[in-house]
Amino acid sequence: MAAKLPIPALPRRFHAASIWLLYIIGLCPAAWYFYLGASGQLGPNPVKDFEHLLGIWALRFLIATLAITPLRDFTGINWVRYRRALGLLAFYYVVMHFATYMLLDKRLDMLSILADIARRPYITIGMACLVLLIPLAVTSNNLSIRKLGKNWIRLHKLVYLIILGGALHYSMAVKSITLGPFIHMALPVLLVAYRLMRPRIMAWKKRSAVATSQKAVRQ
Repeated sequence: MAAKLPIPALPRRFHAASIWLLYIIGLCPAAWYFYLGASGQLGPNPVKDFEHLLGIWALRFLIATLAITPLRDFTGINWVRYRRALGLLAFYYVVMHFATYMLLDKRLDMLSILADIARRPYITIGMACLVLLIPLAVTSNNLSIRKLGKNWIRLHKLVYLIILGGALHYSMAVKSITLGPFIHMALPVLLVAYRLMRPRIMAWKKRSAVATSQKAVRQ
């Protein structure tokens, strides 16, 4: 039986630096789109385009956050150390997305903002996702993990509801299901479905590994 090739691992001394590098790289799209908008290169409606692009990247970082576990399960690549950074980047982009909406689009017209939240379902869903993300972002630290214990795990399972809400918010905002919105809807659904089925999948993998090992011994 052929041995598996080991997957190269980043030396531990570079872990902290790689996480900070992820934050820097992760914020580059926002900085780039801001530059394009400020220089008149973002399109005929730069505020709306900027707001829309920030929302897309928020959803992408949520997708990347939830993809860490299946990536480890199926490939052996362990990027769990980056999950917190990816989740916080998603939160930062959601905050920037709604800040753009409230400050640049609505110019802090609170009556108009409240009317949108009450009457436009996709904005209601988006605001609910932001509210649910706040406790996750606040507790994304080692102290909260120690203090909350198992409740921390229960709290952070809200991310599955948030990503589905984010995908729905996005699809309702674009009002058409082209390839881009379809992918951004399908991936969250698949990731949440995988999480629900993961115990059975991992049990099956364990049984398969045991059977393969026993077969190799007999040979």
